Amino acid sequence: MRTQVGIVGAGPAGLLLAHLLHRAGIDSVVLEARSRPHIEGRIRAGLLEQGSVDTLVEAGLGDRLLREGLAHDGLELRFDGGSYRIDLHGLTGRRVTIYGQQEAVKDMVAARLETGRPLHFEVGDVTLHDIATGHPRITWTADGVAQELRCDIIAGCDGFHGPSREAMPPELLRVYERVYPFAWLGILAEAPPISHELIYARHAEGFALATMRSASLSRLYLQCAPDEDLSLWPDGRIWESLVTRLGAVNEGRVIQKGVTGMRSFVAEPMRHGRLFLAGDAAHIVPPTGAKGMNLAVADVRVLAAALTSFFRDGDTALMDRYSDICLKRVWKVQRFSWWMTSMLHRYRGDDPFEHRVQVAELDYLVHSKAAQMALAEQYVGLPYDI
Repeated sequence: MRTQVGIVGAGPAGLLLAHLLHRAGIDSVVLEARSRPHIEGRIRAGLLEQGSVDTLVEAGLGDRLLREGLAHDGLELRFDGGSYRIDLHGLTGRRVTIYGQQEAVKDMVAARLETGRPLHFEVGDVTLHDIATGHPRITWTADGVAQELRCDIIAGCDGFHGPSREAMPPELLRVYERVYPFAWLGILAEAPPISHELIYARHAEGFALATMRSASLSRLYLQCAPDEDLSLWPDGRIWESLVTRLGAVNEGRVIQKGVTGMRSFVAEPMRHGRLFLAGDAAHIVPPTGAKGMNLAVADVRVLAAALTSFFRDGDTALMDRYSDICLKRVWKVQRFSWWMTSMLHRYRGDDPFEHRVQVAELDYLVHSKAAQMALAEQYVGLPYDI
């Protein structure tokens, strides 16, 4: 096969890139290791920055998002027995929207299939070749048959465990990582949310978060150990802990339960030769700041513009700056996600100094308009450079 851009991975980054390139008249082939039901059914993040919403709407992918998404103008912080609302819209003029990542993926898959352009599911043995040349290749197997794709550009949008980052020369790749000493035990429950807006709670027993997927589905999280044994957390214990940390919950049937590890990860650079990394293939953030999918959208905006300049005009200037532009934003978002995580979680649990410092920081935040502005402008999303 022959195409202009070979895209590895049909998550939000790969599918959005394919869609933007198609609108610019640039051909691509998308390869995905998982099945369509799998990528459309896996529950992931659900909070979109204003810029991500605008990007999807401008790309013609926002019809269902605008109908079903839940717009939020603020968030609530709970600590030391008090509750405080941060007015995101009042401070910035912008808002965030709850719309499950799997729903956005469904919209993008449907849009891709409507174009009739290639989207291959359940491919195996994906390997990248000749990425430092002007003629890179991707090989894979489908139903036991070997396949090869020749292209001008490869976009590695295949997540943290995909083969794209592994194809980068190890002597050129710099990796920065922090693994946090706690995780989130999350449930999806058939229960109306306790609040229209997200609630972040810091408690002596650990962090808790109340969010939602719809007006009838609650998504709730508890800080736990990274190696937490789910068998020790029957539904009754989970609800009891949520009440303790949040103050109140609406109980319902638990339809999903799992433990999410907490990690910060950045790989630099995000480009080598004709290979460009985007999304989780290049960076991971702890979920406290709700930035994972939003960073993927930001990467793809830059990459789509760079590839459009290259294929239309032969201009490589933006391609050459891709990594620097994206990493500038990535590190700002990493700092924000680390700050939110550090402020709201118990690290050692029995350290009274840590407790007093965290409470002091939260107390300053909720009583300082300047501090609230700093949180709000990062939470709703920093301006795009491209």
